[in-house]
Amino acid sequence: MALALRAPRFQPLPASIPATSTAFASTARPSSSAAATTAICAAASPFTEATSSSRYRRDAWVALVGTGPGDPELLTLKAVRAIEAADLVLYDRLVSNEVLDLVADGARLLYVGKTAGYHSRTQEEIHELLLSFAEAGANVVRLKGGDPLVFGRGGEEMDFLQQQGIKVEVIPGITSASGIAAELGIPLTHRGVATSVRFLTGHSRNGGTDPLHVAENAADPDTTLVVYMGLSTLPSLAPKLMKHGLPPDTPAVAVERGTTPQQRMVFAMLKDLVNEVHSADLVSPTLIIIGKVVALSPLWVESSEHDTLNNENSSQPSTTVSPV
Repeated sequence: MALALRAPRFQPLPASIPATSTAFASTARPSSSAAATTAICAAASPFTEATSSSRYRRDAWVALVGTGPGDPELLTLKAVRAIEAADLVLYDRLVSNEVLDLVADGARLLYVGKTAGYHSRTQEEIHELLLSFAEAGANVVRLKGGDPLVFGRGGEEMDFLQQQGIKVEVIPGITSASGIAAELGIPLTHRGVATSVRFLTGHSRNGGTDPLHVAENAADPDTTLVVYMGLSTLPSLAPKLMKHGLPPDTPAVAVERGTTPQQRMVFAMLKDLVNEVHSADLVSPTLIIIGKVVALSPLWVESSEHDTLNNENSSQPSTTVSPV
C-alpha cells in the first residue's frame, strides 16, 4: 500500500515575491531625494554597492544546512543553532515538520520544494531569493534534506552566491546513504566484503530514462552502490549492472522514507529487486543500496527466512475440509 504524501506545514507562497519582504522594510532601497542622499553618505546602503568585494564587507551571508535523512534527532548541534537564529528559512519537500518546529516564531518560512513533475520554484528563482534576502540583511538559512553537497544542488547555490559576493557557510548533514545504512545495520564498507562505496544519482540532468552511464564501471562486486532518487530508473539500471558483470544474486535493498516512522523497505537479490519494489508499491523518496554488505544486515536474514517460509507454505498441497 502506497504511503500518502504529507503536505508541507507551510504552503508555498505565490510565485511573484518581491525582492525584499516587508519584514525587512528597513533595508529597502533609498529614494532619490536629497535627504536620502545625505543618509547614504552617513551609512552606505547595501543596495548601492557595485562590487563583490564591497558586498563581502557587508557581512551578508547564507547558511546551507543539511537536515539529514529524515529523523530529526540526526540533526547536528550546529544545524540546530543556525535554524534557531534564522530570520528567513527556505526549505525543501523532505524537511520534516519536527525540524521546522525549531524555527523561531518571528522568522519567515518559504517553501521551495520540488517533486517529480512539479517545482514550486525553479533553481534560478531560488538563487535570486537567497541573494535578495541576504542583501537585505537577513540571516538566511537554506534547509535541505540529507547533506546539501550530496546530490542536493547545494554546490550550485554556493557558487552563485559567492559569485555575487555573498559569504556561504555549509553545515553538513548526515547523507541518506549513511543514515539509512546505519538504521538497517548495513556497513557501507566492510573488510573482506566491500573495499569501496559509490554514490550514484538516478536522475538525468536532461530528464532521460537511463542517466546511469557509469554502470559499466559501477558493476564491481567489491563496491557498494548507493543510488539516490533511483526509483524510476531502477528497471534500466538493474539489468545493465548485471549485463556488465554484477552477479544476479547480489543482495540489495530499497528503502522508502528511511529513518522516519513511515519507513518501508524491500530486501531482494538484484535480479528480483525491480519486481519486488513494484509489488511493494514503493514511492519517492526511495534509496537503493546494492552490494554484498546488504547481507550483513540482520534484517536480510529475517527477510530471507520469511521468504523461505512463504515458499515452503506455497509448495505444500492445500487440503479441503468437507462439511460433516
